Amino acid sequence: MSYAAPSRRYAQRSVGSYAQVGVETEVLSASPEHLITLLFNGARAAILQAKLHMQQNNIAARGQAISKAIDIVDTGLKMAVDKEKGGELANNLITVYDIIIQNLMLANLHNDGEKLNLAERLLHDISDAWKTSVDIKRPSST
Repeated sequence: MSYAAPSRRYAQRSVGSYAQVGVETEVLSASPEHLITLLFNGARAAILQAKLHMQQNNIAARGQAISKAIDIVDTGLKMAVDKEKGGELANNLITVYDIIIQNLMLANLHNDGEKLNLAERLLHDISDAWKTSVDIKRPSST
């Protein structure tokens, strides 16, 4: 009995489906702190995709990737900030998220790679601070 080699498109879909299951599993098992880390990762991945689409002059895909990043920052990260408990720090964080969103919109409007880079650097810095101060990896018990 022999099997035909799967087409490249089928293989890509299979890998994509497998990756999606992995992400869903990680989300379902994540602590609230780690969910924020996953949002950072998703926003940064969308920005990296936008950069690739920008280099390839794929305007529609660039716009979709930037829209995804904006959505993650605006409805995920920004909405997760507790303004009551966070005080001035929370307000400052929201301001930085607004700056990131503004840079993403300008990057899309003007096909501006520097605005994408700035948004990604800001997210990187906030993400690193979050990971080292809040979402600290706990050693496994194995």
